[in-house]
Amino acid sequence: MSLFGLGSRNQKTFRPKKNAPSGSKGAKLQKHIDATLGSGNLREAVRLPPGEDINEWLAVNTVDFFNQVNILYGTLTEFCTSNNCPTMSAGPKYEYRWADGVTIKKPIEVSAPKLEDEAIFPQKLGAPFPPNFRDVVKTIFKRLFRVYAHIYHSHFQKIVSLKEEAHLNTCFKHFVLFTWEFRLIDKGELAPLSDLVDSILQL
Repeated sequence: MSLFGLGSRNQKTFRPKKNAPSGSKGAKLQKHIDATLGSGNLREAVRLPPGEDINEWLAVNTVDFFNQVNILYGTLTEFCTSNNCPTMSAGPKYEYRWADGVTIKKPIEVSAPKLEDEAIFPQKLGAPFPPNFRDVVKTIFKRLFRVYAHIYHSHFQKIVSLKEEAHLNTCFKHFVLFTWEFRLIDKGELAPLSDLVDSILQL
């Protein structure tokens, strides 16, 4: 099963990282993210920098989190197949499907968000964000969480055997803290990993 429509790892494909253009507002914010992440304080790293636009901050971080999940999942594509994972799930209690209610009414396999669409994620400094931008970001974060939940429930032992668990756990902690800071996912959606999320959010 391809969670992002990237195909099998055996196809020798490479997906370039989606970066903010050099010299843009997004590039400046990305430098701030990199600097604060290096400090080891993830709670500080997720906070909106003083004087920065919330939509710019959400946009840069959304692309960054997408890239992190994409890389993590990319290490599992040869193990997460339609034979091994016939449904997108997070343990026996949770199965994920997707529908937009407009063009896709019958729920289907989760698909990748279109983070390169400049109508949603403007790349030019000062370009306006669409009025529904925060809703789009919330949908993307909900889908990214579902990939994390699937990885933890269905592929954690493989992550351990690949010696990637520290990276997965750090990425997920960063993701949860950012999600919580900006209220991007309803608490009920976090149920498949509630114990892990609660341990991260201990205040």
